[in-house]
Amino acid sequence: MVFSSLVFLFVFLPFFLLGYHLISDRYKNGFALLASLLFYFWGAPDFILIAIASIIVDYYLVYLIALSSSTKRLVLLWVSILFNLSFLLYYKYFNFFVDNLNELLGEGNTYEIATIILPIGISFFTFQKISYSIDIYRKTAPPLKSLRDYALYIMLFPQLIAGPIVRYNEIADQLHHRKFSDYNDRIYGIYRFAIGLAKKVIIANVLGEKADLIFNLEAVDLNASIAWLGIVCYTFQIYFDFSGYSDMAIGLGRLMGFKFPENFNSPYVAQSITEFWKRWHITLGSWMRDYLYIPLGGNRVGSTGRLYLNLWVVFIISGFWHGASWNFVLWGAYHGVFLIFDRLFLNRFTKPIGKLGRVVLTFFLVMLGWVLFRSENFAEAMTYYTALFSFDFSSVHLFVSAKFYRVLAIAILLSFLFLFNRIAGGYQRFVDSVSISSQLSKTIVGVFLISVSVANLAGSGFNPFIYFRF
Repeated sequence: MVFSSLVFLFVFLPFFLLGYHLISDRYKNGFALLASLLFYFWGAPDFILIAIASIIVDYYLVYLIALSSSTKRLVLLWVSILFNLSFLLYYKYFNFFVDNLNELLGEGNTYEIATIILPIGISFFTFQKISYSIDIYRKTAPPLKSLRDYALYIMLFPQLIAGPIVRYNEIADQLHHRKFSDYNDRIYGIYRFAIGLAKKVIIANVLGEKADLIFNLEAVDLNASIAWLGIVCYTFQIYFDFSGYSDMAIGLGRLMGFKFPENFNSPYVAQSITEFWKRWHITLGSWMRDYLYIPLGGNRVGSTGRLYLNLWVVFIISGFWHGASWNFVLWGAYHGVFLIFDRLFLNRFTKPIGKLGRVVLTFFLVMLGWVLFRSENFAEAMTYYTALFSFDFSSVHLFVSAKFYRVLAIAILLSFLFLFNRIAGGYQRFVDSVSISSQLSKTIVGVFLISVSVANLAGSGFNPFIYFRF
């Protein structure tokens, strides 16, 4: 069950919100947990008992960390981290390792690939569980006194499937001290959810259908025009799909009284790959920084070579986190190289081309990286790169329509609109305003976008969600 499904919009969500706001405040956490377990059971019934068991084990492991002395605390921390990573390594990467081992051994010495169903959202809630263990170890937040509250923190359905990655120290106080009946929060929640739903349904689905069609073509049917159209579509699809889902999660959280961290900030207006990663999947970037890059030494290492190696390793791991494929590793390594280039020379060399020139260059580099991310394997990516730079700019009229052009134009406009500071500032003031006129405007816009999105959902059978595979 995804947020952009009719079942969620017309069955699960109305009943949940009605029950959540009618029951007493003291029972809201319990009700939210039951709803979250039902939500997860709907999408991954075979994994729900394993998820619950792992939560119970991890809760008591971390409870022991809080009670133990320094040496024992460190041992228990590593037990907790390895315990959580073991699920991720088995469910997400076991067959990847077996497949690569078979490649090394050659024919006649192969191991059988297991039938493993990837539990939805496992990468996201694994990182949340690890952040809880480390935050308690570091004493940045007190441990939860209730197993129910810990289960709610991990399983809370708005951010369970695709984030934002909510670290424990960001939400610890909200589990018991949050506003349940704030009128402004409710309006903002509906508005933010509607924005995300529209991004996903009205923009990402239309562009995604075209991207899938083009990426599934045989090599002989690709030319430069079609290939560039395909990667442009995918570039905007993945942004509006993933940021749309994050918007919906943040909106749903606000309807429940939670304030989740932002996950996107107009990433395609970035003037460098370094800035891109401050704007794209912000919660993953900050998680990697605080729980991986800094423990590796961060900027405090003795040599620039070690600093660059740390950056590169972190981004290779980030790529591998996205999926069990060498393409994801290469995608992470690709971004890691350009982060190093930024520090070495790129930021200095691109100053003469100005803000707009740096934005165009960064967007171009990001697009090229998405080819690795979207392709199923390295050979497919190389075939696509060959088509991109074949300079065969034949017609693409068979692949486009008037509706497609309208949606693509909207995607481009919304992606680059906040390149202008006055527009970005004006929109932020509108969002933050609690005046009667602004609240009325948000309500009207929200209802309109939800209505149009539902109409689009009812008339189309294409409604994928990219980050389900992660």
